[in-house]
This record gives sequence, C-alpha cells and structure tokens, in this order.
Amino acid sequence: MNLSLYSAATGMEAQQLNLNNIANNIANVNTTGFKRSKIEFQDLLYQNPKPQGGDAGAGNTVPTGIELGNGSKVVATSKVFTQGQMTQTGEKLDVAIEGAGFFEVQRTDGTTAYTRDGALKVGPDGRVTTSDGLPLLSGFQTLPINTTGVFIASTGEITVQTASGDQTFRVQLTRFPNPSGLKSLGGNLYDETEASGTPETGNPGENGLGAIRQGFLEMSNVNVVEEMINMIIAQRAYEINSKSIQTSDEMLSRINQLKR
Repeated sequence: MNLSLYSAATGMEAQQLNLNNIANNIANVNTTGFKRSKIEFQDLLYQNPKPQGGDAGAGNTVPTGIELGNGSKVVATSKVFTQGQMTQTGEKLDVAIEGAGFFEVQRTDGTTAYTRDGALKVGPDGRVTTSDGLPLLSGFQTLPINTTGVFIASTGEITVQTASGDQTFRVQLTRFPNPSGLKSLGGNLYDETEASGTPETGNPGENGLGAIRQGFLEMSNVNVVEEMINMIIAQRAYEINSKSIQTSDEMLSRINQLKR
C-alpha cells in the first residue's frame, strides 16, 4: 500500500478544515464580541515495521527503529478569548466588558446562554434585550417607560433617571474556569458544557472579572493580516500535499510501465 497517497489525502482534508476555520474568522471580523478560533493538528498512528529497542542479537539493542506515519488530523478548534478592540459609540445601552466575563441571556426555550455582545436594546415592555430580542439576565431590571437617562458604572452599578426620581441596581458578570470549552451557538451566544466548568458569578471589577464600559462595544479580536498569512500558509500546505499525491501517482505509473 502506498502510504504517501493516504497521508497526503489526510493532509489535504486537514488543510481544508483549516481554511474553513480561517474563512469563518475573517467573515466575523466586524461581529461584536466575536472571538476567533484557532485550529490544532495531531499526527495519526504510526506503523512500526522495526520497533526501537528491539533485540538485534548477541545482546545488542536496536537504537532506532522504522516509523511510517499515516498523516495528520484536526483535533480541536478552540476559541481564543483575548480582548477585542474597544470602539466608542456613545449609545447609552452599548456596553463592553473589559476583561473576563459574560452576560447571561435567556433563550427562547427558557435556558441560559452567555454572550459578550454588549449592543443592548430596550424591548416594548422595558426589558433590556440583545439585538435578537433575548432578555438579559445578570441582574438587569426593567427600565421604566419614563426613563430619561441610564448611567452604568464600571463596577456594574446602574442608575436609571426618571421624572419621578432615580432608581439603582447592580448587574453581575459570569465567568468560566475554561471559556475555550464553551459551545458556540451562533448569534453571539455560548452554552455551558462539562469542559467549560461551572459558571461563577460576581461583580464587575472584582475577583478577576472585567469592568463594564458604557458607550463602548468590544469588536472582534480577529486580526485580518494574521488571518491572511494563515490563509496563505494553509493554501501552500494544501498545494504541497496535492503535489505529493501527484508524485505518488507518477511513481505508480512508472511501475506499471516497467513491463512494456
């Protein structure tokens, strides 16, 4: 069996997945709160016609053996939760998390999801929601109809001004021991998994949680130049793997022609 054909095929498949991941990162370069994914590879099992440490006779040991690899595979695509660029909008309900933490969101089926998208809106009933209309939890209270101003401190304390007086409440953030283990749901939402660990809730700016910045949005942490470089590397790796298949095919063709 010509292992080079199969090994090169696994390399092409891995680089195709790599390119898919890069394309998704670039597509979300302007997505609020988006975190880029990085792809990780592993080599496949090896064939060992001559194992290391074998008996070479007369009490001697084989110092090095023969190992033939079977290609590569994608083992993980993990989110990179580095801080995205802060963009000032001036909107009173645009909030960015500077540091670690997520907002809690109630999904349509009643379950809880998590987001770093701080482009908040006010629903017809005064509830603070995401752009998709999902209610914000995390201690967000309903805003009165006669609200004239909303002021959000970096520590999560919110002051709502109305004609009849001010009211205050405090929002909290949630963090995970392993945020890379969260499941991406789309819509800028994440779901808890066994890999992410149990969520911990606390006040912004305390115990390692990030601060809240009113009038700002956290943009994607995708670096377009870096992704373009990764795309070129993936393309070249794909091409050289296809060249390996072509070369193996030419060698097999030469063997078939030896009888002639």
